[in-house]
Amino acid sequence: MTVPANRRPAALITGASVGIGAALAQVFAANGHELLLVARREQLLAKLADAIGAAGRPQPHFVALDLTAPGATGRIASEFAARGLEPEYIVNNAGFGLLGEAIRLDRGEQLSMIDLNVRVVAELSLAFLDSLARRRGGILNVGSVASFLPGPGMGSYYASKAFVLSFTEALHQELVAQGIRVTVLCPGPVPTEFQARAGIKNVLHSDVLACSAEYVAAAGYAGLMKGQRLVVPGLGNKLVTLLPRILPRGFFLRQAAKALLRQAQPVKKS
Repeated sequence: MTVPANRRPAALITGASVGIGAALAQVFAANGHELLLVARREQLLAKLADAIGAAGRPQPHFVALDLTAPGATGRIASEFAARGLEPEYIVNNAGFGLLGEAIRLDRGEQLSMIDLNVRVVAELSLAFLDSLARRRGGILNVGSVASFLPGPGMGSYYASKAFVLSFTEALHQELVAQGIRVTVLCPGPVPTEFQARAGIKNVLHSDVLACSAEYVAAAGYAGLMKGQRLVVPGLGNKLVTLLPRILPRGFFLRQAAKALLRQAQPVKKS
């Protein structure tokens, strides 16, 4: 496919309206990247784009879009072309979690989560490889510390993030010969809208594990630019990823179930 010579390189960031996605947009913009931001909430995207522009950075482009809608990837490709851009970096940050036993959660909502967290990540990772190779750019997929752990109480979410880890590590190895950097970013607890969306009522962030969205975004960007395969921000979170190698699987499953489902319950007053 012949690409017009005047196409400018840009980074696509999904789930960019708040939290880690918004922080990633700030980091990429601060490093001079032109941006195409995608999320469902147009007002929040516009506010973020204006804030980045007001700071003297290139004014980001943005598209309000449900990534699970039919033709969403084609729409993104069209938006790049209409603005005279082509992808240099793909940042797959969009995703959500659900807390609760699988039998009690809405089945359709669980499947929608898997669609966004798994299929959309894979589709966008594969859709623009030609331009990523031309630009010697890269892919940053946002996983989680949950990628390494069994997750009774959030089974579908943990499994979806395990896919992100495995898939991204494989792409890292496969695409290095094409000059494409591929990194998976696996944060631990980050105070964002994620907890409310997941239905976590009793949020107890450990000072040892919790990191700010800004810290996580900076670590992810630095790791991508260095061509790192995996980035786990924070020493405590790095240690957590080792637990399944140390503890018996059955014991770990039981303890994980207790810890996760406890977060769904209101705090009892004494």
